[in-house]
Amino acid sequence: MIRSVGLVLAATLAGLVACASPNEAQSNAAPAAAPRRQPRSYPTVPRAASETARRLAALESQLRDPQTPADQLSDLAHQQQVIYRVLSLDRQRSQAVLDQLPTRWRSVAERHLAARRAFLAMSKRRPAQVPAWRIIPPEPLPQLLAHYRKAEAATGIEWEVLAAVNLVETGMGRIDGVSIANAQGPMQFLPTTWAEPGIGRGDIRNPHDAIQAAARYLVRRGGLKNIRRGLWGYNNSDLYGEAVLLYASLIKEDPQALVGLYHWEIHYNAQQGDLWLPVGYEQLQPLPVDRYLQLHPRSAPPRKPG
Repeated sequence: MIRSVGLVLAATLAGLVACASPNEAQSNAAPAAAPRRQPRSYPTVPRAASETARRLAALESQLRDPQTPADQLSDLAHQQQVIYRVLSLDRQRSQAVLDQLPTRWRSVAERHLAARRAFLAMSKRRPAQVPAWRIIPPEPLPQLLAHYRKAEAATGIEWEVLAAVNLVETGMGRIDGVSIANAQGPMQFLPTTWAEPGIGRGDIRNPHDAIQAAARYLVRRGGLKNIRRGLWGYNNSDLYGEAVLLYASLIKEDPQALVGLYHWEIHYNAQQGDLWLPVGYEQLQPLPVDRYLQLHPRSAPPRKPG
């Protein structure tokens, strides 16, 4: 069985470039680690439901539009992500936004909110320390897509499901760390599971090797007959499987939805709020959240007006 950072991500993540096809996404994008002229800021969410709905509809459209400049995608996706995270905590507010969304985006938003709430239901407490992780840039989207599709061709496990697992486990590979149970790599394998005959081949920390192994593991756990059963083997929670399949459904419905998901950031739902851990974050040991925020105040969510 895989015991993964996914349970931690229930309190953290829920972590592409616009193009004619996701296969081509990032071909013209700046390197993920390229320096920015101005520091990025934690996105804010409008107070009025009408304005939130208007902004969310615009974001969903822009993130799917091949004409959206590549250097805007990270900020657009982060805004999208934060809106869904904030709305997931307030059913009355989220319903007011849903009621004012264009029909085109209502089902999309409902699935995002349902997935996030499934992860929230999995988490039992909010930690008082930030984790001993590094946050690194993910592989370019075309490479990840090639890995997912190669795994689907070899095993029959749908590539959209593999992408969704990669998202919820480590934010497409952004989290470089080891879980409490010693799960490792972008798809969060226990070394003992990786060592099972026919599962792990190559490097547990290599995105290509880990994605192929995840597909083989889902097959072994019955995923070809019942993908929910396979996902239960990956993480023993019906809520986990529900959330993964909701994200996968968004990608199946419109592969361009992967553009936004690819650019989602790593968030950590600590006692002091929903912290943003950007690329470059590095903690060798857990650190009290208060101390971390003294050193990195930009990671804190904006204060609510009034």
